Amino acid sequence: PRLVHQLLVYPVTDCAFETDSYQRNGEGYGLSRTSMAWYWRQYLGDDLAEADNPLASPLRAETLVGLPRAHVITAEYDPLCDEGEEYGRRLEEEGTPTVATRYPGMLHGFFTRVNQYDDAAKAITEAGYQLRISIAAAAVR
Repeated sequence: PRLVHQLLVYPVTDCAFETDSYQRNGEGYGLSRTSMAWYWRQYLGDDLAEADNPLASPLRAETLVGLPRAHVITAEYDPLCDEGEEYGRRLEEEGTPTVATRYPGMLHGFFTRVNQYDDAAKAITEAGYQLRISIAAAAVR
C-alpha cells in the first residue's frame, strides 16, 4: 500500500549529540544523552560506522522529497526536540505538507501518559486529527 502519513512522536532523526536540545536537556529530564548513545550503539554497533547512512539518520539524506504528509510532535524538555523539529522543517521545505507541534513543559515519553499529562490527550487527539486529514486527502486522489 502507498503510505499516506508519517506520525513522528519525538523522532530520532540523526546520530548526533551536539544539538542545543541535547545540551539543555541531555541530563535530568528522563531520556539522557548517555542513554541515547547506548541506544545508538545497540542499533549501529560500537563504532557507529553507519551513523551517516540516511536509513539510520534521515536528516543526513540528500533529499526528503516525495515523502507522505507528516505530523511531528516534540517535547520541550527532550534531547531529541531539535532534531525532530529540524526534520519537520526539512520535510516542509522539500514540499511535504507537515504539521509540527512542540509541547511546552513536556518530557520525552509524555505522549503515552494520558493519566499524568493533559497534553498527552491533546497530542493523541491532534495525531488522530492529522491522520484523518491525510487519509481523506489520499482518498480524493
